[in-house]
Amino acid sequence: MKWVALTLVVILTTLQYRIWFGESSFREIKLQQERGDNIRQENKELELRNQKIVAEITDLRDGRDAIEERARYQLGMIKEGEVFIRILDSH
Repeated sequence: MKWVALTLVVILTTLQYRIWFGESSFREIKLQQERGDNIRQENKELELRNQKIVAEITDLRDGRDAIEERARYQLGMIKEGEVFIRILDSH
């Protein structure tokens, strides 16, 4: 009878060890869930960035206003007949 009880204790101890510290332990499952949450958050941010880029591409393809705006602010271009005045700071 002692051997049966001892065997059951050893089996139970082994199973408990695997549950808490093994390859599929609670800790590992929690870590995997956190990694999954981080990946999902990063994917949301990237999806939002991609939507903004697609909207900008569509705007550039469809409208001259966006192209004109970029030419003015990024390249410093002006329209024919416009006067460009630049005010320099005295500092």
